[in-house]
Formats: sequence, C-alpha cells, structure tokens
Amino acid sequence: MESEVLGHESPLYGRRTGQIDLQPFSFQQAQDVITYDLTDAIRSYSVTGGTPMYLTLFDYDRTLAENIQTQLLSSTAVLYNEPEFLLRTELRNPARYMSILEAVALGHTTPNEISGATGIDPGPLSKYLQTLRRLRLIDREVPVTASSQKSKRSQYRVADEFLRFWFRYVEPNRSSIEEAPTIVFDGTIEPDLPTHVATTFEDICQEAVWEAIRRGEFDPYSTVGRWWYGEEEVDIVGLAPDDDRILLAECKWTADPVGYALVESLRDKAENVRWGPGDREERFALFSRSGFVEGLEDDLDDNWSLFSIGDLEMLFF
Repeated sequence: MESEVLGHESPLYGRRTGQIDLQPFSFQQAQDVITYDLTDAIRSYSVTGGTPMYLTLFDYDRTLAENIQTQLLSSTAVLYNEPEFLLRTELRNPARYMSILEAVALGHTTPNEISGATGIDPGPLSKYLQTLRRLRLIDREVPVTASSQKSKRSQYRVADEFLRFWFRYVEPNRSSIEEAPTIVFDGTIEPDLPTHVATTFEDICQEAVWEAIRRGEFDPYSTVGRWWYGEEEVDIVGLAPDDDRILLAECKWTADPVGYALVESLRDKAENVRWGPGDREERFALFSRSGFVEGLEDDLDDNWSLFSIGDLEMLFF
C-alpha cells in the first residue's frame, strides 16, 4: 500500500509535503485505552497488540475471555478475518505467506524450522521472509551480542501481538471455531494462553528496562535485546560497551513466586554470555508476575533489581 501511494507511478509521487510513519502503541502508550488492572492489561495486550483499532474494539467492562470470544472467535467479527484480508490486500500469493506466519507463530523460528514446517524450499523462503520483514509482519532477531549482518543464529518472530495470537489460535482452528467457538476457547486457547502471554511479558519487561534507564533507575545501556546460544537463553541483556557493563534479566509469567533457583540459573547463564572483558561489571534483574519468595530480595546484593507487577505499575505510571 505504501509503495502504491508514494511510488513513482502514483499520482501523488513528488507531491507529498511530509509523511508520518505511524507505529503501533507500546504497552505503556496503550494504557490510555486498556482499563483492566495491570495483569489483565498485559494479557489483553498480548491479544490485541498496539494497533489502535484493535485496542478500541475490546470492551474493557467485559472479561478478556468474553472479548476474545466476541471479537476473534465469531465469524461475523471484524478481527476474525482481519489478517487474511490484510495479506490479500498487500500480496499476490497470500497462502504462502499465511503458512509462514502460522509456522513462526507456532514456534518454528529458524529458517530451517520454517522450511520444514511449511514445505517451502530455503531459496524461495528467503524471499518470502524478506517481503514479510518489509511489511513489518515479522522481525529477524540475532543474539544481542552478535552482529546483525554477520550472525548465522537468526530467528524470526511475528512482529505484531495480534497477528501472533491469530496465527497461533484462530487460523489453525477456523473450522472448529465456526462449529464450536466456546469449546475452542475453553479447550485450546485458555489453557495455553499463559505460554502466549509469557512472550509478550518479556517484551513489556524490555520496555520497562528502557523506561528505568530514562528515569535514571538503571545506568544507561546502548543496546537491549535477547541472547541465546544453543539451548541457553537470557530474556533480556543490556550492553554498555563504553565502560564494559552488562545487564542480565529474566522474566517469569508464572502462577508461583520466583525463588532462589532462578537466581542461580541466571548467574550460571551469565558465565556463558561471552561479551566484554573478564572483569566486566554485571547487573541482574528479575521480573515476576507473581512476585518473589519471602526473603529473596533481602538475600541479594545491590547488583540485583526485582520487579513485581506492582513495581512495573509504578514504573509505567
């Protein structure tokens, strides 16, 4: 659509006096619309993402379950066919792209995994992935310590929370949804939703790190992102190469409080994050939906910061 409006063959080419690149709302910005408490706001944002229209379609006087069933699991609802409509508007062969987006939403994140899940050969797949990146429907990520241009450890993820939800739950179950939407929600979506929300929570915690930096509660880090190597992963890593500082953080969207095991796990992982000199300055942070076991904060030194849902609420507001 952008190329059609602003491209060389467009009647408007050369006549524009400016342009605004509207991005989805961040979680913090979306709080002007979402009126749930913070826990349910995170869950809701994991469904709608930050697109203003999607945010305003939800009735926040109703439960999230009711909103999902009304706005996404009804064949007459706007959001039921929204992703397919968008892809048909932008692309000539939407079926291929939909299969890729579904594969990525279901956890196939490397090019080899996506190729295996979709049956698309690696050569053509690369072009499809480039198109989806250009349309901002997927993001390519590399470990935060790696070079974006040189790293071969890239992973892909659906860029939008709503699309990730839709391709994870709606698209694979459309025939069942049309027959028995409540059964699909109760049996498929609701039990798995915490796993889906956990990924959104990691993104929101990364947003919180930047907010803490802006407020001076964290020292500045020039780069913040994920780190992984093999089976090891750290949810958030911040790098400050000018003075060899590193932040390592984990985010847990679980029903139980976080305890000492996660502290030891993060310390162990830190040893495997190869970056900077041996005497680098390390800082740690834990984010937890359900808080922390009694005594944990008192037992940790000043290099550790713990964030509960209440702490995030104070940070964002």
